[in-house]
Amino acid sequence: MGAAWSGAFSFNHYKRTFVMQLTGKLIAILPEQTGAGKNGPWKKQDIVLETSGQYPKKVCVSFWGDKLDRQMLQLGTMLSISFDVESREYNGKWYTDVKGWKAEVAGRAESAPYGGGDDAGSWEPPAFEPTSSNEECPF
Repeated sequence: MGAAWSGAFSFNHYKRTFVMQLTGKLIAILPEQTGAGKNGPWKKQDIVLETSGQYPKKVCVSFWGDKLDRQMLQLGTMLSISFDVESREYNGKWYTDVKGWKAEVAGRAESAPYGGGDDAGSWEPPAFEPTSSNEECPF
């Protein structure tokens, strides 16, 4: 459904919009930043992921407000991040942000196949019971 960049980035087309996703290992959790602006108090959490592949990339992703469950942040964890990219101009220079809006532990949703639970994969086929050689095939 989407194209992939070195298995790290993907674009999923849904309702005429693109969802950008990044999967990588969490290598840094930067200090939370807080402040107050014209719209009230704000907080921002930056994390750094490292992609896999022949040429790994490091990407800093910013989460504003409560869009990130800080309980899942453990260094070395593989995360799948949905994000938007936004650029803005300031004093003649352009700055680009990667703004995360959803984070999940990578593989968590895909690891349990449909109908599978904790015991998925433990099913064994019934034992084969040999029949006597005198029986004929019914068809």
